[in-house]
Amino acid sequence: MTWLITGGAGYIGAHVTRAMAAAGKSVVALDDLSAGVPERLPADVPLVRGSTLDGDLLTRVVAEHGVTGVVHLAARKQVAESVAEPTRYYRENVGGLATLLDAVAAAGVRRLVFSSSAAVYGDPEVGLITEDTPCAPVNPYGETKLAGEWLVRAAGAAHGISTVCLRYFNVAGAAAPELADTGVFNIVPMVFDRLTRDEAPRIFGDDYPTPDGTCVRDYIHVADLAEAHLEAARRLDAGEVAGDLTLNIGRGEGVSVRELITVIGEVTGDRRPPLVEGRRPGDAPRAVASAERAAEALGWRARRGVREMVASAWEGWRLHHAG
Repeated sequence: MTWLITGGAGYIGAHVTRAMAAAGKSVVALDDLSAGVPERLPADVPLVRGSTLDGDLLTRVVAEHGVTGVVHLAARKQVAESVAEPTRYYRENVGGLATLLDAVAAAGVRRLVFSSSAAVYGDPEVGLITEDTPCAPVNPYGETKLAGEWLVRAAGAAHGISTVCLRYFNVAGAAAPELADTGVFNIVPMVFDRLTRDEAPRIFGDDYPTPDGTCVRDYIHVADLAEAHLEAARRLDAGEVAGDLTLNIGRGEGVSVRELITVIGEVTGDRRPPLVEGRRPGDAPRAVASAERAAEALGWRARRGVREMVASAWEGWRLHHAG
């Protein structure tokens, strides 16, 4: 049994690829390398360069590698960019998924793990977000992830594909320095980038209805996230998932942006106070997961804390930005 991992050379994708390969699963990665880095992958994992919008390529890859399951991570994922370029996000995130599902269904592949997001929930006024919390995304990125879930479930029902949708909360950290996030889009590398350039970190809005006025998020170590994918694949391979399953992947603990910057200052030794700027479009005040259903369905819980996320990410940042 071989698993195709789309976006497999990306930050999250490479962690998933390595975790699954280390567990003895046969894997093949597909990535257009717009954000992926081939060197992140183990030497014995095949890498196919290409897009999920290329149906002919997907058909060939599935056939040539004997693919029996798919982990679909390839997508654009920046909130502000999605607000500025909504048609691009729908085309690549939803259109690419539809093309992939056509190839999967035609080849008789019956297992799929879909990379979703807490952005599907929008701005719910609840202490902990459960999988039953109504979905009301507040930006095009979240809309495309929710539409993706709908599409996955519909295709699964139509073609007998067992599916697991994993709703990620905020991902940080690195399992090894060489796997660290090299993009400057998520909050931890964004702060690192500012400090490296001898500039103060930025906070986008301190007037949210939260204890310290900054956004509150549930941060999860990328290695924990990779283990959740591995457990989902194992359950699908074992036939323990019938139909569709949707799970939050988080720690169940909220950390504000200001608190996170404090931890970053402690880890890096650069404790300069942050600059406060205006809110970014599309940011929700609070998003913290209830991950109990993932524990019940997969036997999975996050094991790593925020300080470990920051310390491992900092080690990777220094490797990639030496000098």
